[in-house]
Amino acid sequence: MILTDSPTLLAALAVLVAYLASRWLQSTTNQLRHIPTVGSDGVLSSYFDALKFYRHGHEMIREGYNKYYGGAFKVPMISRWMVVVSGPDMVNDIRQATDDQLSFREAVAETAQSDYMIGPQIRTDPYHVAIVRTPLTRNLGSRFDDIKDEISTGFRDLIPAKDDEWTSVNVYRTFMQIICRTSNRLYVGLPLCRNPDYMELNQQFTMDVIEGGRIINMFPMFLKPLVGRLLTKVPRRIERAVFHVGSLFAEQLEQERLHGKDRPDKPAFAHILYDLCTHPEYIEPMRKEVEGIIASEGWTKVSTVNMQKVDSFVKESQRIAIGGLMMRRKVVKDFTFSNGMTVPAGTHIAVATNSTHMDERNYENPEEFKGFRFAEMREQEGESKKHQMVSLSLDFGTFGTGRHACPGRFFAVNELKTMLAYVLLNYDVKLPNDGPRPENFWFSANCIPSRTAEVMFRKRAVA
Repeated sequence: MILTDSPTLLAALAVLVAYLASRWLQSTTNQLRHIPTVGSDGVLSSYFDALKFYRHGHEMIREGYNKYYGGAFKVPMISRWMVVVSGPDMVNDIRQATDDQLSFREAVAETAQSDYMIGPQIRTDPYHVAIVRTPLTRNLGSRFDDIKDEISTGFRDLIPAKDDEWTSVNVYRTFMQIICRTSNRLYVGLPLCRNPDYMELNQQFTMDVIEGGRIINMFPMFLKPLVGRLLTKVPRRIERAVFHVGSLFAEQLEQERLHGKDRPDKPAFAHILYDLCTHPEYIEPMRKEVEGIIASEGWTKVSTVNMQKVDSFVKESQRIAIGGLMMRRKVVKDFTFSNGMTVPAGTHIAVATNSTHMDERNYENPEEFKGFRFAEMREQEGESKKHQMVSLSLDFGTFGTGRHACPGRFFAVNELKTMLAYVLLNYDVKLPNDGPRPENFWFSANCIPSRTAEVMFRKRAVA
């Protein structure tokens, strides 16, 4: 009673209550109370749903999409709320927003925890975007022979198939190596692109960044710096990379010093393969298309562009295998959508991509795999230039849209189509025991192809 009646204690309690009330008013949970929640928004119960999101995130997003289509909802994550928007109007609002309103760079930095896993320079000076967008894309035609050569060499080295028997291949591991080699053939050339240690460094660094970012995001905000410093392997990776490419950089700088910068000599396939084996009825039509184009045009970047059935198959595979959230942004200052909904500064927002791809308003029978869906759409009057894999639209979110659309999509699509065309011409493929398509693994909102599934290859007799 004495303590309860103490003016000092009462004053302290009043200050504590006032402090907690102010913290609540300033909290993201309170500021987002006008946005409906999928799951719980309780102080403790929301954390249980945040844990649930790791395995059932795509289902929670689909639930919110169906219930609040055309608007927004929020889902709980361990360290933040994610506001998810749907419908073309809100997606278009994100597309048109300026970087000082909605920041793509800050969203990626916090989602991937790139300051720890790659280094802060990638956030403060994203020089690579301009390189991929302009010189890399412009040189795809002149460097196509190198790309094609590395793909064919990679297949011969890593898939020892014979024409009289089936060979089983781990898809995830094998095609990670082929894609790594092919990309590096463009970046660093021969012989480094085939160097085993350099290849292992590339592949492991990629996985370290992805998995490290996921682990850091499983901790509350105040623990992220500590966990990030413990997990980062950036200094060791950089030292190892410099060992391999230091001399290349030095040579390029010397050539630029002598001849100038403008010298003329400046130098997710797993999903697709699983779908190819699951839907063999598409093999022969695509094979005929590829054979006809290669016979008349040869292997060139332009010839792969003309493979409309192949393009459609790749796009349909990616339509179904897309993750739950894309076009992530961090709100820099309070932002009001065209429907009147306002989200406060500091909020993370994203588009419900997989749900958009599975919406009957956008695609007929969306749950059905239709390999030539987009090729048939291009046959309609006035649509011949649309619906390509590299095309950007509000209802296909694989590469995003607007100024922050993936700058490397032209290289990625060219690489995927060339690989698929090469498989069609040179191999027969099937799943072991003619089994069902290997199931995708969902982690948070990410759709990951099976890492253990195998595909059977048999060499075709090519005339």
